[in-house]
Amino acid sequence: MEKDGDGGDGLRHHAIRLPLTAMEGSDSEITSNGDSEITSNGGPSVSLRQKASSLMASSAAAYRSKPASFWALLALSGGAMLTAFPAASLLSRLYYNGGGQSKWILSWSAVAGWPIPALLLLPCYLFGDASPTWPPSPWLCFWYALLGLLSAADNLMYAWAYEYLPASTASLVAASSLAFSAVFGRLIVGKKNRIGLSTLNAIVVITAGVVIIALDSGSDRYPGITGRQYALGFALDVAGSALHGLIFALSELVFDKHLSNGGDGAAATRFHVVLEQQAAVSLSAFAFTSAGLAATDGFAAMRREAAGFTAAGGGAAGYAMVVGWSAATFQLGVLGATGVVYLGSTVLAGVLNAVRVPLTSVAAVVWFHDPMSAFKILSLVITVWGFGSYMVGHSSAKKTARERGSSPQQHRRQNQIRS
Repeated sequence: MEKDGDGGDGLRHHAIRLPLTAMEGSDSEITSNGDSEITSNGGPSVSLRQKASSLMASSAAAYRSKPASFWALLALSGGAMLTAFPAASLLSRLYYNGGGQSKWILSWSAVAGWPIPALLLLPCYLFGDASPTWPPSPWLCFWYALLGLLSAADNLMYAWAYEYLPASTASLVAASSLAFSAVFGRLIVGKKNRIGLSTLNAIVVITAGVVIIALDSGSDRYPGITGRQYALGFALDVAGSALHGLIFALSELVFDKHLSNGGDGAAATRFHVVLEQQAAVSLSAFAFTSAGLAATDGFAAMRREAAGFTAAGGGAAGYAMVVGWSAATFQLGVLGATGVVYLGSTVLAGVLNAVRVPLTSVAAVVWFHDPMSAFKILSLVITVWGFGSYMVGHSSAKKTARERGSSPQQHRRQNQIRS
């Protein structure tokens, strides 16, 4: 029996004409012409076994298509996003709980860690093969300044949001960045950020979770926070999420147009451009935020806030600890996000940004005793569901695309075998 669409391993099975060769084709072949053979060869267990084998083979092929260093850097970047961003969110809430009041101080601390990527660059230059992108072109300087300005505005919006919203609520609302990342990624970058059915489904579902939080606004409002302040914090959280998605897309555009990575094989060897961009953008944002802080007498306010700070042991030491760790964690989170954008895409960064939502929400309920209403639980479940549907659909789409792309070559090889 001859079957079309066999995988690479299936060619050997085809040569000895085993009936089981149909199992090693695509999923559509299994459904259309493999059911009778599955039943006659031992029941559904064979189908499950073959599907698992096909999935493992597909995953192994995807892994082998890129160097191990690529996957290691992508894992480190994603891990930084999933750990540092939730920590930075909790520290923002801790700043306000301890007596902090300045939105400018909190947004300033988010970019005060700009020397971190700059220090990480030194080993790349001294002990590696990396060379500085110097002098930067005028266009590259423009993009660094623009991204720094947008980052400063984004941090200020989130600082407002965390003053008026519980950390769990603010993180749930921030999950809307996936929708904005998908839209901006598609409009600005293009084909690397295609919006398929799974992405649309995730956008709709996660947006529904945000709407549920908005409708349940009265259940988690802190004492002393008015309805108008809560609404302002909610609106600024959504606006900050939109700006977050825009920053992801523009960063990917800069990598593609001005800091070309030379393809996946060379991306890992040129990872220093991620550190360069992050150091330059954070320095630019630090300059903008410092100017705003000085204009609002924020540096003098730091000393006053430190004297009466009550969190993390209290006093100046506790204040310095919260502000310092906030600077470090936020910078590592942004660095991880920039790495994901460089190695992956804007949409992938938006997805991982949404993944941190359940981590932050649960941690905020445990550490800060944030109220966890039934509506908030429902929103959390919906958000996780939306993320899961995106990942399953995106993985299936990539697998189908690989199978379709390889089918002409497979057919030619089969014809040679038959001849």
